[in-house]
Amino acid sequence: MPITPNQGSTGGGTLVTITGTNLASTSAVRFGTKAATSVTNVSPTQVTAVSPSGTGTVGVTLTTPGGTSNPVPFFYVGAPFKASLGATSGPLAGGNTITISGTGLSTATSVSFGAATATPTVSSDSSLSVTVPAGAAAGPVAVSVTTAGGTNNGLTYTYVDDPTIGSLTPTSGPTSGGTAVTITGTNLDSTDSVTFGGATAPFSVINATTLSVVTPPGTAGAADVVVTNPSGSDTATGAFTYVAGPGI
Repeated sequence: MPITPNQGSTGGGTLVTITGTNLASTSAVRFGTKAATSVTNVSPTQVTAVSPSGTGTVGVTLTTPGGTSNPVPFFYVGAPFKASLGATSGPLAGGNTITISGTGLSTATSVSFGAATATPTVSSDSSLSVTVPAGAAAGPVAVSVTTAGGTNNGLTYTYVDDPTIGSLTPTSGPTSGGTAVTITGTNLDSTDSVTFGGATAPFSVINATTLSVVTPPGTAGAADVVVTNPSGSDTATGAFTYVAGPGI
């Protein structure tokens, strides 16, 4: 007498299908010592029932006027606990793969990022990976994992849009570097790096539209400025000019 699924939440509420023979007059289904709810005689070979709350492994039995069946095991699974996200932000277009770690993840069937849902790849009870679906808009969304034991929330993932560079002030400075430059644009609050002519520059995020940057040493002439965040990069071609100092 197989049952599908053979596992469910400790809180109950799992719809289980039981198949067998001579089931038309089923009067009760029990999960261990507890009676199931919403028992439905679908056909002489099939009955559905909703599991009550429980823990561990219990035997499921079915009773008809002819007697009670042998028990078939049903496994109660606790709700998942998520400890961390491998990455907490990424591009609005999605497509990047992140790892979720925690406990009780072995039966995970879906991961939701706000209203968007993805199917995970389970590595173990403590780890799974999932390809992030596209987001509706830039900003934070709640992350939830659904398993046979239920759904658990509590983590946040932030969708990030590509940065854009609007202007630099000033637009020139010495080849020795050290010039304080203000970069304005959009989606700058998640900036990962800023480069001048390929050299990494130290920076501070002022807000979503402003960065404060100190130029690294460079070669005389025009240099490309690149701002990068988890979604992508924007390049201001030749936006900063390195000026050589006087020589005698």
